[in-house]
Amino acid sequence: MLILVIVLVVLWVILAIVGFAIKGLLWLGIIGIVLVIATIIIGAIRRAAGSKKAGPKSPSA
Repeated sequence: MLILVIVLVVLWVILAIVGFAIKGLLWLGIIGIVLVIATIIIGAIRRAAGSKKAGPKSPSA
């Protein structure tokens, strides 16, 4: 899951850079930034929910 989030963030950053580099594609840069932020937030929420679901590990006797 973490690898997927990292790949998506990299792709969105590339889209944002291309969008800002080419004047006519400014909208692509804005969409790229929004997608980067959304991907990071969703990844953080899922990661936090996954760690809460697992709960504390108890030592086995």
